[in-house]
Order: sequence, then C-alpha cells, then structure tokens
Amino acid sequence: MKRTVLALAVAMMLPALLPMPTAQAQPKDTLIIGMGLEPPHLDPTAGAAAAIDEVVYANVFEGLTRIDENGAVQPQLATSWEISEDGLTYTFNLKSGVKFHDGTDFDAGDVVFSFDRARGEDSVNAQKPLFAAIDKIEAIDPTTVKITLSRPEGQLLFNLGWGDAVIVAPESAAGNKANPIGTGPFKFAQWVKGDRVELVANDDRVKLSQVTFKFISDASAQMAAMMAGDIDAFANFGAPETVAQFQADSRFEVVIGSTEGETILSTNNAKPPFNDLRVRQAIAHAIDRQEFIDGVYFGLGTPIGSHFAPHNPAYVDLTGTYPLDLEKAKSLLAEAGFPDGFKATIKLPPPPYARRGGEVIAAQLARIGIELEIIPVEWAQWLEQVFRGDDFDLTIVSHTEPQDIGIYAREDYYFNYSSEAFNAVMDELNGTTDPAKRIALLGDAQRILAEDAVNGFIFQLPKIGIWRQGLTGMWKNSPIQANDVTAVSWQ
Repeated sequence: MKRTVLALAVAMMLPALLPMPTAQAQPKDTLIIGMGLEPPHLDPTAGAAAAIDEVVYANVFEGLTRIDENGAVQPQLATSWEISEDGLTYTFNLKSGVKFHDGTDFDAGDVVFSFDRARGEDSVNAQKPLFAAIDKIEAIDPTTVKITLSRPEGQLLFNLGWGDAVIVAPESAAGNKANPIGTGPFKFAQWVKGDRVELVANDDRVKLSQVTFKFISDASAQMAAMMAGDIDAFANFGAPETVAQFQADSRFEVVIGSTEGETILSTNNAKPPFNDLRVRQAIAHAIDRQEFIDGVYFGLGTPIGSHFAPHNPAYVDLTGTYPLDLEKAKSLLAEAGFPDGFKATIKLPPPPYARRGGEVIAAQLARIGIELEIIPVEWAQWLEQVFRGDDFDLTIVSHTEPQDIGIYAREDYYFNYSSEAFNAVMDELNGTTDPAKRIALLGDAQRILAEDAVNGFIFQLPKIGIWRQGLTGMWKNSPIQANDVTAVSWQ
C-alpha cells in the first residue's frame, strides 16, 4: 500500500519535473482482454463451451453470415444471397480471393465440407440441430453455394451466423482444437495452457496488432488485475460487487449491457422426484428471484419466467406463473408424497453466478424442506457428468447461446424434457418466416416451458463490461457468445 501511494505521488509530480513532449506518443495497438474461463479447446465446431467462441468467433473463424452487436444478421464470407419463393433454396454468393491462415484458398468447396461435416453422422458439433433442415449443399462454382432445405427454416441465416457454423478447411479442420486456422483478421499465435491465448493480426482489416486473452477465474483476482493495469478490458466482468468502485474511477469505463444468458436452475426432468410436475412447481414457488439477483449479482440482472431473453421482441413476462409462495410449495410437495421434503444434490460449475447462486438456492429450497448437497465441479467435470452424462439432480448454469429455446425440443438433451405440445410449436415455428407469426409462436413456446416448470428460471445474466478509457469498439451487449475485437482500437 505504501509503495502504491508513493508511486501515485511521484506520478503526480512528473509533469512538473519533466519537459512536455513535443509529439503525442504512438497509439497503443495491443490489447489484453480478461476472461473468467479458459476454453477446453479452440474449435467452435466441436464443443459447447462459450469460452471457445469468446476467443475465436469473428476474430479467427468466419461464417457465411455473422451476428453483430445488436443481434442482426450481417454478410461475412457470403456477400449476398437469394432465397426461393418457397423458402427451400438459398443461393449464397461468396467472397473471392480469401485465404485461410495456412495459405490455402477459401472457396465453395470449403462451405460444402464444413456443413456436411457439421451435419454428418459422425459430427461432434454441439449444435448439430442447426443444420437439421439442410437436405443438400452444392458448390455451383468456386464462389457460389446452393443450400436446399427439406423444410422451410425461418432461422437459417441467423443459424449460419453461430460459431458452430463457421467455415473450416479440410486441410486443417482436424487440428483446429489446438491450432485453429480460419479466415478471420486475426490468426492464432500461441496458447499457454492455464494462462492465455495470443492472436496476432493477419491482415489490415484490424487496427490491433496483437490480442491476448488472459484467463482469470477468481473474481477478486480479476479486480486486482484491472486495478494493477495488467488487463485492459473485461468484456464479462465477474465481480459485480465492485462495479460501483470502477464507476467512481476515472481510469475506467463501465458499460452494463445484456446477454443471451438465461441463468437457470437446470433440472433433470427424467430423474425422480423431479419427473413429477408438482415437485418442479414447488421448486418454482420457492425461488425468490430478486433475492437471488441481489445476493449473487448485487442487483444487476432481469428476472425471467421462461427460457427467453427480455430484450427480444418476442419476450413474454412469465415471472408471475409461479409466484413466491412457500405454503403452496409445501402443499405441492405433500401432494407429491414428500410432506417432509427430500434430499438432493446440486452440482455447481466455476462461475460466480453458479457458486454463489448455489448457496442462495440451497437456502431457499431448505425453507420448503428440500435439503441440497452442494457439489462444486470444474467445467470439464460439468460437461462430462451433467451435460453429457445426465449424472445430476440440479445445477445452475447460464445458457448463453442466442435464441436457443429450441434446445427444449431436442431428444436426450440434458434437461431430459419431452413435450409433444412444445415440439409441435417448434415444428410450426421452424417452418414460419413471417415475423409476426414467429413472435406469436415464440410466446406459445415460452408459456409451455413456464407452465411445465421445466427448470427454475431465475434471471437474465447482465453483461458487465469494464475497460480502460480510450478503448473503443468493445461490444455493449452479447447477442451471441463472442469477444469480437475486430473493430477495437485505442483512441
């Protein structure tokens, strides 16, 4: 503390002791951006972890389309497209002269390879259903691709903007987990496991010469790194309790935006007693959303009653479906055969919203007799045990995939939820392109999930951006999992 005070005093004296510079210093052209989680690998077409896209989306890999900061679809490797009147044929016109980072040419064949790989029998793509409507992909010529659908897919252009739909090359695809090779304006330099990933500029589309993604999971360490000047920016800062301190510090800019992160008490709907609607309804009646938000995110965040983002035009406020009512919750448990409650486990991944949130949820459910054993797990364990292994009762996680309500229609998804009514709505939605009709159907889908109390719907994760003054081009909102730094520069 004494050294810090002394350094500050000396810094304040320097202008009086040193001559004024005759020219302005060279603008900074590097960026160190902090992340709370380290990705398990760097191939966005082969993993569900958001941290993968947060490093490589738009920076290293590109798709036919991309999603911008406002959630709108923009051209990327496709310059334009035509859609047939029946909505079954999309013809994409591609950029010419584009090369992958290893020097190989990008052309229509790479698009065919990428999408056939993503939708094939042996696909390991975490979002394989995005490609389910595709019947055939053809390279008409090197700069033209035709996609024929088996049914209309109103979300196709948006779906192709996901990180899971980026274009990869057959020459390098197998090695992308450790050595990602894309067509983006940054290329991979090195990965120091447990510490950082470094990217360097690949061409003159960007103003930064180097970007370092530094992994700091501990919230207090994140704050210390920012205060010490070791980190230039945190796009998703993990210590909401310190926001006011940063807002009062003129060295920083604090920008609170929104994300696609529905933070939920994920529930194994196939496992007793959670396969009983009355038990899930009891849990819904016991959750105090505002208490969770205040205790975990210091008042930042929006309560939700279904799996949908409040900033979306199709959002329906369903937080009143199961209002806080402990007596009703206890009555429902008694009807389900648990007058004295029961014991269960809750597995919590590393993010603060999960670890802190697990304590809050355990205390809330204890009020109606449900005793939770808290089991902290690392992300690798969570993916193996919960997401892939169905070995869980409850967990807390933010689903940050964009407009992902369709996951509830997937067979064997880790919630283990099945509803013919919900599936029927989603089938109709997938075949509808009219915006007004889509909004109505999305409302119906939200209501079914809320009434079935599939999960404990808690709140929409806020995006807390903190960065140094003078840094421009950082995203305020996160409509997609990304730290897109392609437009970032220093003033």
